[in-house]
Amino acid sequence: MHNHIQQFTQNIQQQLSDLYTQSEISFLSRIILEEVSCKINKLSDSELRKAEDIVKRLQNSEPIQYILGKCEFYGLTFKLTSDVLIPRPETEELVEWILTEKSEANSSILDIGTGSGCIAISLAKKGKGVNVHAWDISSSALKVASENAAINNVNIQTSKVDVLSKEDLEEHYSFDIKYDFIVSNPPYITNSEKSHMEDNVLNYEPHLALFVPDSNPLLFYSRIADVSLRLLKKGGKLFFEINPPYANDLAQMLKEKGFKDVELRKDITGKLRMLKAVLSTFNS
Repeated sequence: MHNHIQQFTQNIQQQLSDLYTQSEISFLSRIILEEVSCKINKLSDSELRKAEDIVKRLQNSEPIQYILGKCEFYGLTFKLTSDVLIPRPETEELVEWILTEKSEANSSILDIGTGSGCIAISLAKKGKGVNVHAWDISSSALKVASENAAINNVNIQTSKVDVLSKEDLEEHYSFDIKYDFIVSNPPYITNSEKSHMEDNVLNYEPHLALFVPDSNPLLFYSRIADVSLRLLKKGGKLFFEINPPYANDLAQMLKEKGFKDVELRKDITGKLRMLKAVLSTFNS
């Protein structure tokens, strides 16, 4: 028995109407149908079962990106598992900013907390002639990042590094590698902000990559800034994705650590979401 697409999409509308807006449901319906069938007007029973399974998972607030196991970022396709965050559009804006700053050939870039590898791989793919190194505390995330590098036909070097571990850092300081750019989208959501978050984030995305204690909201920024003092070339640039309420505190902290030309930028929604800082050529 074949099932008409129109009836199926009407059923999706009813099942998801409490969770999503009309435009989101239309988008999800199209994505589901593209995933399960290449036909225009009917679904086989097996395709229908597969589609119904996707809808059930959506009803449990599971993100469509995890259900499909992939997403688009900066025009590239990335594999996703629940070990890594879903890349956000704001992060695409950060990648764009870095690419507009990169002028010299053979630049070296370090991405700290790479997750899916979306930043590192996009920079390796679009920034011609760059050498990209990616760190993450999670072996599972690094496996996903390596697979994504292969999918997108780029080479990135990955290392398992906990930036809060002095032992891990000392090992990398001893390699005497210096970078033109260091970029990070670190954990920055405070525990007190959890109450404002959607279930699809809280229940499915890795908390290790999301949260910091209320008592130290700049924990990772401070440590990564210290790493950058050691590993950036003189005049090298540090880029962060940031938590808007702490933007000015972070800018002040970086100035006190010896960075100059600290610049904040808003994302497309008007929130202070990105920061660039330059390592002074006068630092010892």
